[in-house]
Amino acid sequence: MKTYDLIVIGSGITGAALAYELVKTGFNVLLLEKDAIPENATRYSYGGLAYWSGTTPLTRQLCQEAIARYQVLSSELDADIELRELDLLLTISADSNPQATAKLYAHCAVPPRLLSISEACELEPQLNREAIAGALTVKHGHIHPEKTAQAYIQAFIRSGGKIEIAEVVQILANGVNTTNGTYHSANVVVCAGGLSRQLLKAAGIPIKLYFTHAEIIATAPIDLQLRSLIMPANLQRFKLESASTQDEQLWNQPNHQPVSPILDVGAVQFLDGSLRLGQISRILTDADAQVNAQESEYWLRQSIKKVLPALGNLPGTWHHCLVAFSSNSLPLIGSIPGFPGVHIFSGFSNPLVFVPPLAQRFAQYLTGNQDEIITQLSPN
Repeated sequence: MKTYDLIVIGSGITGAALAYELVKTGFNVLLLEKDAIPENATRYSYGGLAYWSGTTPLTRQLCQEAIARYQVLSSELDADIELRELDLLLTISADSNPQATAKLYAHCAVPPRLLSISEACELEPQLNREAIAGALTVKHGHIHPEKTAQAYIQAFIRSGGKIEIAEVVQILANGVNTTNGTYHSANVVVCAGGLSRQLLKAAGIPIKLYFTHAEIIATAPIDLQLRSLIMPANLQRFKLESASTQDEQLWNQPNHQPVSPILDVGAVQFLDGSLRLGQISRILTDADAQVNAQESEYWLRQSIKKVLPALGNLPGTWHHCLVAFSSNSLPLIGSIPGFPGVHIFSGFSNPLVFVPPLAQRFAQYLTGNQDEIITQLSPN
């Protein structure tokens, strides 16, 4: 069996980008993916690029690096990733104070502008004016996330990388054991998103990385046109993630639900006319936990109809995936203490913005170059 310099586990946007950047630096890399058609968070992502949302020197710097990276990415990967700019509308619920909500965003690199109900409905006619007290708006980057991940993978293969469809069963001291056999490498990077914690735990490696069960509705291309990307201004997902990490012991036991599920009403339309609607975020400590698809879809549709009445009953399919997150809204990147050769590249709260620049930085870091930002994000 061939030996590689690095094995990257997971071909979502994190694994695909990192594998490509590693091959570019001269490493011999194997990318492992358990499914021929991955059912991962990248596939069901909204595709938003919140360049404007940096709130610290670190996140603002990464946002600027991401802008520069995306300007050349389609050309470099020789693929159309559908990069564009949209109006983002952050809807303010009818029972909320618009001015108080706007203040929550005052510390962003580009604070969104407050709109009245009439201005918001003029920007997006599909909104139900009775459901909102106004909205915030800002220019928002957008890509097709699945096409972007595939573009990275194809460029990775053209550059000499190898990809195998095989499920990792065990991380070893010198590689990984999979359903296809054993692959050898002195270094393994776990980029498996919501499955990362489970994989590392099976190898006896504790890590403060978590996951939500995320649920959305995806539609086929339709004639109805959304003008904007819609999200709630008071996004509940980050509050849910923060609350769920207070008791680490619960995460080491199956079948726990540390906090109640939440639903953030959002919608985005891709260039082909298809839509993503939702999303429910559910904390269940078992990655294989089952959720009631019918109940979830009903909850999604009823909530969407309140804000975007024309979208609630569109033909569409309920989908479920795992979404990784950390305890501090920053990704975990670097070597895992006490486990030589095992690295993590996961837990991104703003993945489509942060992954491209951090994949470049981490690849250079693994060649021996020091990097202040990677050191800050280390599991140490």
